[in-house]
Amino acid sequence: MKVIFLKDVKGKGKKGEVKNVSDGYARNYLLKNKIAEEATQGNLKALDAQKRKHDQLEQKEKEEAIDLKDTLADLTVELKAKSGDGGRLFGSITSKQIAEALEKEYGHKIDKRKIELDQPIRALGYTTVPVKLHPEVSGSIKVHVAEK
Repeated sequence: MKVIFLKDVKGKGKKGEVKNVSDGYARNYLLKNKIAEEATQGNLKALDAQKRKHDQLEQKEKEEAIDLKDTLADLTVELKAKSGDGGRLFGSITSKQIAEALEKEYGHKIDKRKIELDQPIRALGYTTVPVKLHPEVSGSIKVHVAEK
């Protein structure tokens, strides 16, 4: 029997896949527990429509990420911190502080986990910080740390 999986089933199929499984397994487990539905013409058309809608949403998200990347490339985030001799900071600047300053100054809300700061910034001056906006789109932000 051909079924469309509604959920991932380990070893059998992933959500949205159309596969041929034994009749008993389909009727007694998959259909009964609403893990899959029978692959009728109507259900296959609905699945195709869902996939197209998902692709459109994904494309829109990618375009928005590209626009945000271009916007962020022109911005410089200003942060102030206390420092000692030679421009070394007391403490450090973290991705959380960068995200908060970016939202406060420019209104762009970016999750701190998307800011790929290997190690916190510990010196005064300009630093370019990479940002992962989408699985296929990465940008960068200039961060300027000044004396408080």
